[in-house]
Amino acid sequence: MSTNPFLAPSPLPFQFPDFDAIREEHFLPAFTAGMEEQRAEVDEITADPGPATFDNTIVALERSGAVLRRVSAVFFTLVGSCSTPGIRAIEAEVAPQLAAHSDAIMLDPALFSRIEALFAARDDLGLDAESLRLLERRHRDAVRAGARLGAPEQERLRALNTQLSALSTEFGAKLLAGANDGAVLVEEPAELAGLPADARSAAARAATARGHDGAHLITLVLPTGQPALASISDRGLRERVHRASVTRGLGGEHDTREIVLRMAALRAERAQLLGHPHHASWVVEIGTAGTVDAIDAMLGKLAPVAAANAQTEADELSATAGYPVEAWDRAFYAERVRRERFDLDAGAMRPYLELERVLHDGVFYAASRLYGLRFKERHDLPRYHPEVRIFDVFDENGQLGLFVADLYARESKRGGAWMNSFVTQSRLLDTLPVVLNTLNLARPADGEPTLLTIDNVRTLFHEFGHALHGLFSDVQYPMFAGTAVPRDFVEYPSQVNEMWLRDPEVLAHYARHHETGEALPAEMVERFDEAQLFGEGFATTEYLAAALLDQAWHRLGPDAQVTDVERFEADALAAAGVAVPTAPPRYRTTYFNHIFGGSYSAGYYSYIWSEVLDADTVEWFAENGGLLRENGDTFRRELLSRGGSVDPMDAYRAFRGRDPEIAPLLARRGLTG
Repeated sequence: MSTNPFLAPSPLPFQFPDFDAIREEHFLPAFTAGMEEQRAEVDEITADPGPATFDNTIVALERSGAVLRRVSAVFFTLVGSCSTPGIRAIEAEVAPQLAAHSDAIMLDPALFSRIEALFAARDDLGLDAESLRLLERRHRDAVRAGARLGAPEQERLRALNTQLSALSTEFGAKLLAGANDGAVLVEEPAELAGLPADARSAAARAATARGHDGAHLITLVLPTGQPALASISDRGLRERVHRASVTRGLGGEHDTREIVLRMAALRAERAQLLGHPHHASWVVEIGTAGTVDAIDAMLGKLAPVAAANAQTEADELSATAGYPVEAWDRAFYAERVRRERFDLDAGAMRPYLELERVLHDGVFYAASRLYGLRFKERHDLPRYHPEVRIFDVFDENGQLGLFVADLYARESKRGGAWMNSFVTQSRLLDTLPVVLNTLNLARPADGEPTLLTIDNVRTLFHEFGHALHGLFSDVQYPMFAGTAVPRDFVEYPSQVNEMWLRDPEVLAHYARHHETGEALPAEMVERFDEAQLFGEGFATTEYLAAALLDQAWHRLGPDAQVTDVERFEADALAAAGVAVPTAPPRYRTTYFNHIFGGSYSAGYYSYIWSEVLDADTVEWFAENGGLLRENGDTFRRELLSRGGSVDPMDAYRAFRGRDPEIAPLLARRGLTG
């Protein structure tokens, strides 16, 4: 234990994890030591014979758990980004222990007694606004966790939380394994007609890595829609790829249906214990939406128009194809329509979207113009994988922190894209942020450039918006740092950052041919703008179908009897009016990692809820001159720096001068009629 690197702060700059010293065998002992340390720290708080004070109770809680913070930040990064059989075995063992540890603190009667006494006297404590909010948050979280329940109910609650933690871990493990096993092997090269050369090369390398020399392997990304479907002309192969995608978790050793049914039932039971009719009610209580009725009003306004538009688009694609298109045909014929109607070939844009240029001259450039940031790559810090890159981030006052990028797909990484932190900012703990963006770009052959799609570019800007939220954090308490905001607000800053990929100045800076340096032709930009609304019916419908499916699973009461996952899903989509055959949910139940393997249960609506604020904010930037430093400074000051230290909607009103309006979102998505 004396050599365990997690037992003391990392000696590296910004407490960056010392991956040269970290080994798998360090994790379990560090988790054990971290939980013991924090439990002892809480016991010390409750053993204080004097009256509870803000410092000896609430601030002491904020300081507690340093070892657990360090090991958790590294371990769960590796779970998502660099998993191994050993890592997965540790996760299965430690996840229920962590759930029990959290309950031991949240349900500690002596600790809650001190928090409740402080909460009752909160108006007389002379606290500043952030400290008062911290006290209120600690009290709210304890109550929501069951601190006021009787002993038998708390015992059952502990059991539920432990089981749910284990099931969520199992779901994630099965999903990763199922996605790898579901990859589609192609032995006839002619079937790959239309697939871009770099994608074909990646498929060949993937097949070779699995022992299939001379063949090609089309690996699966997390959502239902697979990128290859837009270019493969062989209809039979398109169907094979689509069916491999939508049948993940259905049958075989990676079947997730029983996990889903069990988790839905346990969440419903827990919600009832905590005084709610269903899990969605419990979740939304602390979101900006506030009630499930507010969610229903939003989604109900969008779903009928989106579904009608999606069906109209499908009819147009069928006319182009000469036969009724199926879900596996949609992307292919959508690209054909874009080429014919708008004279736009999405593939023709890719040579102008090379990764290094997009990152440095697009993502970083926009941040420089808006916020005065500078980035410098460094090579002296250890990495958990050779592909990881690390950048110093500076503003005019000095160094803000570190930005870490892990951009390429690999079998040990779960699908999708996300942001997390190795270290969060806190004036109390005297820490600066170390934030990480993880993507799943296809790696080209050695020596070849990484050419992106416009969706890849959007994802880079989006995830960097989360990174900015973490880097600009300026709070006292770690509980409020960076992205520690309500689930249905956290996507807002990242969605706003997407706007800069289409800003004329930024686009002209990064969209240049990787061989000639020629700028993306103006007429191609214009055609892209014209074509942008085509397909929005589908895009909105597939998203809403997933969001409404999430709500359906989490509106179940504890007495509900669901035994057939596929039937429940079909009925839920039909009832919501989004059962469009060519627009299946972005995630079907059995591979819906956001809600069964992640933290978005009953919260997947957050993306479009946040997009209302995003679209309204885009208008604010346009009204105030766009890409200007003063605009960036205002957005940083009023929103990005505040984290969870203020009510997010109060922060939005302070920034915008009013409540958000939905009209800009409807116009953006072509849902005005």
